Amino acid sequence: MAALLLLLLTVGASFFPSEAQEAYDRLTDEYKKGVDLALEKLHSHVGIQQHFLFFKSLLQSDIEPGFDVKFIYHHFLLKATKCPKGTADPTGCQFRNDRPLIDCGVCYKTYTGNIEQEPKPYIHCVHKTTLTAEMKEARVQHCNRMSYSSGAPTLLTVVGEN
Repeated sequence: MAALLLLLLTVGASFFPSEAQEAYDRLTDEYKKGVDLALEKLHSHVGIQQHFLFFKSLLQSDIEPGFDVKFIYHHFLLKATKCPKGTADPTGCQFRNDRPLIDCGVCYKTYTGNIEQEPKPYIHCVHKTTLTAEMKEARVQHCNRMSYSSGAPTLLTVVGEN
């Protein structure tokens, strides 16, 4: 009986990393790029000791004004793993349940599927326990201003010279 229980625990534990990878794999390439940008910024902080992985999306939205341009907003969670920061192959990393989730909101402009440098991509990630309603509102407002400040809604009114 103990051997069967040990086998079940071993097999069950092997599914946790794949669940994280599956959630990430279900994202479109444009949303994956935003998650990668947030992970890169998070892992660059000196105080971060664990490797983080994408956990789940809370909200995805985009505006396509045309001409292969898209403005993306993605609200998602990252979760700490048992692997140290800088792990080269995180596929074997298991989630930790003793650390708070990281709540991220990112928005950026893409052109032909690639993130543009202007306007500068916006990345806001904080521990979920410290996220306030004001912070959430500020994220959305910043992203709304970003998409409208580029002139995106007026792209179709441009008149060419003959």
